This record gives sequence, structure tokens and C-alpha cells, in this order.
Amino acid sequence: MERNTMSYKSKQFLMFAGPALILFCMVIIIPFLYGLYLTFTSWDGVAAEKPFVGFANYVSAFKDAYFWASMGRTIFYSAFAVVFVNAVAFALAYLVTSGIKGQNFFRAGFFIPNLIGGIVLGYVWKFVFNRAFVAIGAAFTDGTVPSLLSSTGGAMFCLILVSVWQYAGYMMLIYVAGFMGVSDSLKEAAMIDGCTPSQAMRNVTIPLMRTSFVTCIFLSITRCFVVYDVNLSLTNGEPFMSSILAAMHVYNKAFIYKDFGTGQAEALILFVVCAIIGIAQVYIGKKGEVEA
Repeated sequence: MERNTMSYKSKQFLMFAGPALILFCMVIIIPFLYGLYLTFTSWDGVAAEKPFVGFANYVSAFKDAYFWASMGRTIFYSAFAVVFVNAVAFALAYLVTSGIKGQNFFRAGFFIPNLIGGIVLGYVWKFVFNRAFVAIGAAFTDGTVPSLLSSTGGAMFCLILVSVWQYAGYMMLIYVAGFMGVSDSLKEAAMIDGCTPSQAMRNVTIPLMRTSFVTCIFLSITRCFVVYDVNLSLTNGEPFMSSILAAMHVYNKAFIYKDFGTGQAEALILFVVCAIIGIAQVYIGKKGEVEA
């Protein structure tokens, strides 16, 4: 059989990419289309029938004040988490590429939190905030110290802190690749031309690492917008339902309150918002990269 024929190429494609394509359709495409179909029904998740209601679920979603409140909290949480995750990750990457002793050990150590599941991570930090920090504070003040998780602002601060601790190590590896991709000769040339180390970093290294910044910011935005596991195990939406993020609200709407239609509609709105923000960030970042 000729290797340049269409049939040969089709068979090769199906042999190598076919299994992955089938799995992608089964895990991503088909559930997405089914979820889109559910947004036009009033299914409760149990009944065999799925009554068609048109756009009523979207109307309910846009009128749902609790959903938009959770969306506002998600945007607030994501804005701070994304900034701090990337700032910490960049600082760690600079540290472990600066030639310090045992830098490979530190790379592994900083990455380990990303390997811990969000549910386990949330329970571990819940113990730290409710028991360890409270005991330490009581020992220093000779009195009772409330847990950070007991206040609305404290709970959101805890969510941001745990997310930074979890995601920074993963983003650090991308920044490490960015640092290693910058030629030492360019840095040396900048130093010869009279640049200080900080000026060389600002004017040479950082512009050449723009791809790393675009990738890390995109990944951290998408992760923060759909965070659920840490939200569930760390705060469970408390206190007074003030730390419920959008993903948790959507889950509760569909699986707790048995309103799958409205829950799926709100999930689709969350997906669209996340996609718009992510695509806009990538477009702006790539445009700046070309211009640079």
C-alpha cells in the first residue's frame, strides 16, 4: 500500500489518534452536549422524564442572586489568588535557578503540595487553622483566639492562602523552564552594557519569559475559577454561606437542591465567563509577545 494514499493516512491516524479521540469524545464532548441539553429541561436528576422548558432555566440563572454573589466572590478570590500564585511561583523559580546548593531538592519540595488532592489538602489546612494556629495564638495572648475560618474575611483569606500554597509549585516549574530558556549570553551582554542585575531582569529576562507568564496566568485563572474541592473541605461555604464560590453553588444547585436544569445553565454561564477571561488574557499576552 502506498504510504501517500488517503486510506493509508486515515488508517495511521485511527491507529494512533483514534483511541484518544474516542476517549475525548466520551469524557468531554458527549457530557458537554448532554449538559447543554439539560439546560433546556426541568429534570430533577431522578425522574425518567425530562420536561422541556426552553430558556426558562437561563432566565432563572440570571435572576439567581445567590449565583451572582458566588460569581462575585469567585472573581475576587481568583484576582488575588492568581496574582499571589504567580508572584510566589516566579520568586521560587528565580531562587531555584540561581545556583543555590540543593536547588533540585527545593524544586521537588516546592512542587509536592500540588500532588496532594484538594480534599485532603483542605482538611489538613482546616486542622492547621482551627487547631494549630488557635493554640499558638492562645499561648502568646493568654486568651482565646478565634479561628480565621470563623469570620467571612478570614475564610476567604484562608482559601487564597491554601490555593497559593498548592498551585505555586506547579507554576514554578513553568517559570523554571522560562528562566532556563533565556540565554546566559544575553544576560552577560546586558551586564557588560552597564545594566544592574535588576535592570537585566526587568529589561532582558522578563520580556523573554512572556510565554511562561501567559501560560501560568491562563492555568491559574482556569484553576481558580472552577475550584471546588478545597472550597468544600476547607470552608464548606461557611461561615453563613459567605465563602461559597461559583463551582460549589453550581454543584449544590444541581445535586443538593435537585435543580439540574438551572444548575447546568449556571455551569454553562460560568464556563463562558471563564473562557472569555482566559482567551482574552492569552490573546493580550500573545499580542504583546509578538510586539516584543
